Amino acid sequence: MHQLKIAAALLCALTAGQVAAQATPAKPAAAAAKPSSGFLPPASASANVIDSIAVVVNDEVITRNEISARVRAVEGAMKSQNAPVPEAADLQRQVIERMIVERAQMQLAKEMGVRVDDTMLDRAIGRIAEQQKLSVQEMRNQMEKSGTTFAAFREEIRSEIMMQRLREHEVDNKIQISDAEVDTYLAAEKAAAADKVEMNLAQIMVRIPENASPEQIAARRARADDVMRQLRTGGDFAKIAATYSDSSDALKGGEIGWRAADRLPPLFSDALGKLKPGQVTPVLKSTTGFHILKMVDKRNLADASAPAAVQQTRARHILLKVSPTMTAADAKRKLTELKERLDNKAAKFEELARLFSNDGSASKGGDLGWLYPGDTVPEFETVMATLKPGELSDVIETPYGFHLIEVMERKSDDQNKERVRMAARQVIRDRKLEEATEDWARQVRDRAYVEFRDENK
Repeated sequence: MHQLKIAAALLCALTAGQVAAQATPAKPAAAAAKPSSGFLPPASASANVIDSIAVVVNDEVITRNEISARVRAVEGAMKSQNAPVPEAADLQRQVIERMIVERAQMQLAKEMGVRVDDTMLDRAIGRIAEQQKLSVQEMRNQMEKSGTTFAAFREEIRSEIMMQRLREHEVDNKIQISDAEVDTYLAAEKAAAADKVEMNLAQIMVRIPENASPEQIAARRARADDVMRQLRTGGDFAKIAATYSDSSDALKGGEIGWRAADRLPPLFSDALGKLKPGQVTPVLKSTTGFHILKMVDKRNLADASAPAAVQQTRARHILLKVSPTMTAADAKRKLTELKERLDNKAAKFEELARLFSNDGSASKGGDLGWLYPGDTVPEFETVMATLKPGELSDVIETPYGFHLIEVMERKSDDQNKERVRMAARQVIRDRKLEEATEDWARQVRDRAYVEFRDENK
């Protein structure tokens, strides 16, 4: 069931990327037929150039038309959110850098054999539509009315899934947390329990290239100092972030969002602990660059040092997965038949689970054991929460197939010591993951061959 939880997190990431995908206009038909050089043949030298190469990233190109389309999309999104829009040249520079990073990561994903087939893509798009309470066709109609092709949207979602899988392989799976780190974290939590706060943050980050020379580091420090001077003389933080920041959140005004101090690197939390809402830190140097953080707001949190009582559910299920030999219609029909047999007391749940379930729990009669909130994906947990002990669900669908669920029993239990340690481990992992992902993205960008082409060439 842990895999179901991962799918839910992925869907959130896909949904977050949807706005940019919807705002990206379709490429002109003529652009699709252009020569690989991006220019018209010499024989048509007197005609207007319809597109040209702006940037070469390893063995691929980014054209000026692609950049213009992305700039329009980003500018439109920022205006719709009433976010300050930087000067045209600064906005274009930020967009180009973001496109270079995306292209380099996609190339790495392809090199490593990351693939997303059409079946998986269709299911992801179906879940996005369902989250918006639309059918896929209704979502498609809305996109096409706004000038976005459904094919372009599909490829955007395919890219999102590929990059998510790449990050999981390159970053997530390499994060390690020792028992000593958990012990240190829990001790610090206990000491700070009386004064827990959560902070709403924004940042400006000036990136240091990998293997930078002392001269490069000095130049980046000078840039960060210049940004700080602008802030001290009354400059708007969000606009300056959108203009100068090298972080992926630059075009959101540097907005990071709400973070507890324990989810931040010590470098940041120590500096922020002295600030009031509206104030900014001095320039801070990390392994990835120079940072300026703004304390947008802060709030006190309830004392969370004592484990809270939570409800556990013991449940079992029968899962039928869709496959070349089992269509979705077949799976629903089969489970409906099994439910009728169970309702009529013509069979026992555990016997049917052993015979038909495609889940690893089949050998245990479908028994999933005691589940905590969050152990399963929302589609499963929502239905399970509505059932009384001994009650059988209707056929439901999750990202992994179709299920019949039966709740066996429930109990309220204080989170035991191991559960508290698991929660602490997750907090430490989240903190490390954010730093590691930023560092990995920087390395991928710095190792890519990037050539900027003069518009007149």
